[in-house]
Amino acid sequence: MTLPPAGLNTGSHDLPVSPALAAFMGTRWAATPLPADRRVPGHDRLPGRRARLSAAFPGERLLVPAGRLKVRCNDLDHRFRPHSAYVWLTGLTGEDQADHVLVLEPAGPEGHEPVLYLRPRSPRDGGEFYRDRRYGEFWVGARPDLAEAARLTGIRTEHLDDLGKLLSGPQPPTRVLAGTDALVDEATGRHATTGHPAATAADGELAAVLSELRLVKDEWEIGQLQLAVDHTVTGFEDVVRALPTALRHHRGERWIEGVFDLRARAEGNGTAYTTIAASGAHACVLHWIRNDGALDPNALLLLDAGVETDTLYAADITRTLPLSGTFTPVQRQAYDLVLAAQSAGIAALRPGARFRDFHRAAMRVIAEGLADWGVLRIPAEEALAEDNGLYRRYTLCGSGHMLGLDYHDCAKSRADRYLDGTLEAGMVLTVEPGLYLQPDDETLPVELRGLGIRIEDDLVITEDGAHLMSNALPRTAPDIESWMANLLG
Repeated sequence: MTLPPAGLNTGSHDLPVSPALAAFMGTRWAATPLPADRRVPGHDRLPGRRARLSAAFPGERLLVPAGRLKVRCNDLDHRFRPHSAYVWLTGLTGEDQADHVLVLEPAGPEGHEPVLYLRPRSPRDGGEFYRDRRYGEFWVGARPDLAEAARLTGIRTEHLDDLGKLLSGPQPPTRVLAGTDALVDEATGRHATTGHPAATAADGELAAVLSELRLVKDEWEIGQLQLAVDHTVTGFEDVVRALPTALRHHRGERWIEGVFDLRARAEGNGTAYTTIAASGAHACVLHWIRNDGALDPNALLLLDAGVETDTLYAADITRTLPLSGTFTPVQRQAYDLVLAAQSAGIAALRPGARFRDFHRAAMRVIAEGLADWGVLRIPAEEALAEDNGLYRRYTLCGSGHMLGLDYHDCAKSRADRYLDGTLEAGMVLTVEPGLYLQPDDETLPVELRGLGIRIEDDLVITEDGAHLMSNALPRTAPDIESWMANLLG
């Protein structure tokens, strides 16, 4: 099968172009080359990453697509972000990477030769550069030409239109990061209903290895993650300063969302995920992203937000703040239990520890606290048993995850390397226990109903423990109250 060549994507309401205008548009354009010394960030790390992937699959062709544009409405696409595996292998992060494909071509004993199939800069002797709404330079900006892209990445480049030729005729054993680009899937026989089971298993192994290779971060990646965390801290400070205005607005949650998102967009690529700005009982909805509520000054605000850097590394931090500036006794009681659980989870982080250990440590504190309150009407030890788990009615989800290019990073890793694996120095993860005491839960005393509290921090595993990357944000209730007071003046 062959991939269709790129067509001209013009809007239905575009005015016709006369022959005279077409001829005029093709003349007298100055050259606009990229600076010859420009390279993708982390350029010197990329060959080693590709070599590790190559070593895992000798003699096989590997296809790692960036992904395709997705329509938001009519002729408007969603903002594009390349697939994280493609970013990790190429260093290319821009919106101009839509439809591009990295191919690792088997090259005998040398391993693989990487080849980038991409859509180069629109030539001025055709209509794409000013007529194509999806890819034309006048509409979405310039792209590098093939030579410039090769200099940026250190990878040989070919025109995207030639990928179809590569995928025609007899093929070597091939693995695809399937589900990323429908046209690549089709061209390589990865049909949802007719895909060969062996190919499906092989593709799944490729996806798993691409995740597992990213589990341990190098020094440059940790620096990028720290930058994401630092910008996120600034965004949280912006939010606190904006609270007086947000409290007066009928959609204060969206005001909060907008304030944080402004910082994320100004300092990085944007938010790492959709910001959760949940006031009052909305905080009991684990992924509350409607953010359409007013702010009650007597309630708490759960803010779960993270900046994504221009290199696409993500922070993921949550704080639960008293909108009045001071926790009530009941709010403080619940907050302190979650903080104690998080502290127990953090204390369990060290190289060689099981990944699940920190969650179990945090949940033991939660279960014991709920039993002490009388909310849990059985002993904590009984509730913590795998065949029981009744404490989960009030906390439900896991207590953390890997962090990196994705805010839920390395999710395709096999269980023995991640969820059932052990921690290693260089892994970056979150610790984020929570209590979600639903407003309609009749097992709870009235004063606890509608409280949602989560405390989430980002940590890197070190040789002897873990470093709290987000330590610039306060965690204890007194420190939060003091921090808010200082920011509000």
